[in-house]
Amino acid sequence: MTRRVLQLLIGLVLYGFGCGLTIVAGLGVDPWTVFAEGLALRTGIGVGWITNIVGLLVLLLWIPLRQKPGVGTLLNVLLVGTAIQATVTVIPPVHGLVLQALVLVAGVLVVALASGLYIGARFGPGPRDGLMTGMNTRFGWPIWASRLSVELTVLAIGWLLGGTVGVGTVVFALGIGPLVHIALPLLDTARTGRGDRETPEAPAIRPRIPEDASLPRPILQRGGVATHDDARAIGDLRAARDRSDW
Repeated sequence: MTRRVLQLLIGLVLYGFGCGLTIVAGLGVDPWTVFAEGLALRTGIGVGWITNIVGLLVLLLWIPLRQKPGVGTLLNVLLVGTAIQATVTVIPPVHGLVLQALVLVAGVLVVALASGLYIGARFGPGPRDGLMTGMNTRFGWPIWASRLSVELTVLAIGWLLGGTVGVGTVVFALGIGPLVHIALPLLDTARTGRGDRETPEAPAIRPRIPEDASLPRPILQRGGVATHDDARAIGDLRAARDRSDW
């Protein structure tokens, strides 16, 4: 349990840090961050704080979708945006295409690692992920269709509000899925927790005793002493029968 909690907290903070790096790179961000950037430009509120507010509003949409949040869901709303805000406050925007590209790639890699951490901790999905699964459960829409429709909508609104759409948006869209696919099996506590489980013992292999209708069945016990030598036991039994001392 302790490991799972730490993994969840580290994963959520790293997720916000990775998103912050993509903002600092200035080459384009993921759809939800485009939306948060656009709202931040229009309201004057920090992009990280807007991320937290949007997460809370999305969480309210779970109610008609009949979804139940987990501890990880609530912490996602609190920590991801806070980490984004801390990152963009401490790290200034970078300039120069090479440096921007490096920061962008670093951000996407960190987000992928963080996704494996917080999803693998199994404390509930993030508010945006739960929105997709809720739409799937409530309306029967495929997950990919739910995600595509919602993310295209927030991307378009964010872009109209002034959010950063660019090559980074494409890199994020194409790269995050395969990278999380690699990270999650390595960090999934349901798979890596084998050390907490007892390894089942192999069933004991009992010696196969040749069938002999003329011999009584209990042939491995003589004079109160057990023997595991089947051939010898059968031989002793036959000799004793011949001597008529059994």
